[in-house]
Amino acid sequence: MLTGPVRGIEPYKPKRGESYMNDLQLAHFRKILLAWKQELMEEVDRTMHHMKDDAANFPDPNDRATQESEFGLELRTRDRDRKLLRKIDSALARIDDGSYGYCDETGEEIGLRRLEARPVATLCLEAQERRELAERQFRDREDYYR
Repeated sequence: MLTGPVRGIEPYKPKRGESYMNDLQLAHFRKILLAWKQELMEEVDRTMHHMKDDAANFPDPNDRATQESEFGLELRTRDRDRKLLRKIDSALARIDDGSYGYCDETGEEIGLRRLEARPVATLCLEAQERRELAERQFRDREDYYR
């Protein structure tokens, strides 16, 4: 399973005085996102073929249960991949409309290093940290009232 950007694509090295999210940077991130999307789509195809080829009606209930458990795990993984594909498509749309690389919350630059690590990021680091802190605080209160 893929959990991050595509391997083999070198990080972008900005030149001194270069403007943020210029054409070269946008092309770099488009390349990463498209390659990542392609790899995820190939994983989906592999899963479908694997499930078709390996689907068997085992006479032993333990074997059937094991197979169903493995298929369930694969399907949950593909569901996460499906959500990631939506995020990748959204990031590609932001590249097209000129908003890629800027925080949805503050409008500030997300930063090249953060985008290299998480090309689908929509929040700058500070906004992401605030969101995660608020989620933790809300979750703690929610647990308190149960």
